[in-house]
Amino acid sequence: MITGELKSKVDSVWNAFAAGGLSNPLEVIEQITYLLFIKRLDDLHTAKEKQATLLRTDIKDAVFNSNQQDLRWSRFKNADAQTMFETVDTKVFPFIKTFSGEDTTYSHFMKDARFSIPTAALLAKVVDLIDQIPMEDRDTKGDVYEYMLGKIATAGRNGQFRTPRHIIRMMVEMMAPKPTDIVCDTACGTGGFLVSTYQYLFDHHGKDIFPDKTLNYHFYNKLFNGFDFDNTMLRIGSMNMTLHGVDNPNIRYKDSLSEEHAADTNVYSLVLANPPFAGSLDYESTAKDLQKIVKTKKTELLFLALFLRLLKAGGRAAVIVPDGVLFGSSNAHKSLRRMLVEDQKLDGIISMPSGVFKPYAGVSTAVLLFTKTNSGGTDTVWFYDMKADGFSLDDKRTELDGSKHENNNIPDILTRWRNRDAEAERARTDQSFLVPKFDIAANDYDLSINRYKEVVYEEIEHASPREILAELESLENEIQADLKALGAIIG
Repeated sequence: MITGELKSKVDSVWNAFAAGGLSNPLEVIEQITYLLFIKRLDDLHTAKEKQATLLRTDIKDAVFNSNQQDLRWSRFKNADAQTMFETVDTKVFPFIKTFSGEDTTYSHFMKDARFSIPTAALLAKVVDLIDQIPMEDRDTKGDVYEYMLGKIATAGRNGQFRTPRHIIRMMVEMMAPKPTDIVCDTACGTGGFLVSTYQYLFDHHGKDIFPDKTLNYHFYNKLFNGFDFDNTMLRIGSMNMTLHGVDNPNIRYKDSLSEEHAADTNVYSLVLANPPFAGSLDYESTAKDLQKIVKTKKTELLFLALFLRLLKAGGRAAVIVPDGVLFGSSNAHKSLRRMLVEDQKLDGIISMPSGVFKPYAGVSTAVLLFTKTNSGGTDTVWFYDMKADGFSLDDKRTELDGSKHENNNIPDILTRWRNRDAEAERARTDQSFLVPKFDIAANDYDLSINRYKEVVYEEIEHASPREILAELESLENEIQADLKALGAIIG
């Protein structure tokens, strides 16, 4: 978490773009991302220089050759504004678009990088401001970039790219990733689920991962996987992982619903996702392997079919779905819900309030938690009725006092989820409860919490009709008496 002076410096970078005429938040973060990559290359070259000096050898795998020294951040940042602008525009950007010296995921997405900072004065100001932000520490780098990504959401226009981070953290903590997991987000966007998984593993299993060569290699090269079909998102998501310390996540271009998935079938042990639910696709443009699981055009159902396709047996999933998935009446809806309950192991459903995604969408959503078994295993399903997530549920989404349960249910959700055995004693009038599989089957596999939640109505005693009439008659007599008195006064 960044605060105080550092936050002010980051705000200054953002405000400089707005004042300089670049107001599209996505374009701003993309230009900042390019500049951070350019600065990173110079830092890598500097580290190689220091190592060569220490060992008294030539620089091994230099990023810049002797004729490219003016392309380095540490050199051009000291030039006058116009010289800097011409260097970055005509030399540095062509260089990073063809750069292959750093074999990382991010460098693969640079070929169509576009320099769009409009003036030399703006570039000089932004370079100076970025240079003042301390980016040496892994946590600081990651937090700074996450804070910048938050501005995509607060700017409003591109909020659909961003799942609230506290919801992501809740889902990751519920799944409790392990160092041996292979994690996938099928619509990874800015990389929020992958970054949160990284942070969880770093905090809970760092002492096991980093000394172990096998786990260490797996962590940096195999564990994190993400798909997206937007190159801007791929660059931003890759840079987010890079700045958190993972240089080589498997983040790649893939239209998750249109391409076949043979290479990814039964590969992943954990899926975390909030995929875009954009309505319907044509049968012709939908991957045939997904249509074999469920015959539908609905993207929300196709994504669920995709999760089942990608997970290996024993793999877990925590995914956000629109409420319609839980109670839709089409054959495809019922078929998929039946599949989750009867053929897999449906673990839980968290019904979230409709304000969670405001101000961008007021749609009601739920978190679906399940395990792929291919052999059933659902005995009971855990339901939780989330009423609050720590923020106001209006368009402002103001942060509330999270220590109070009425303001933030997430700590309670995590506690009850981790102690689900104790949930069997809870009545269906409580905020969470277990529902046996036979009840769900008897209700045509409806998974909406309102189908099973019992509401206790307080008995209110009303006066009898005779008493009410008597009271009305008394009032009427008083009114008539007052009218007579008023008439006498008037004469």
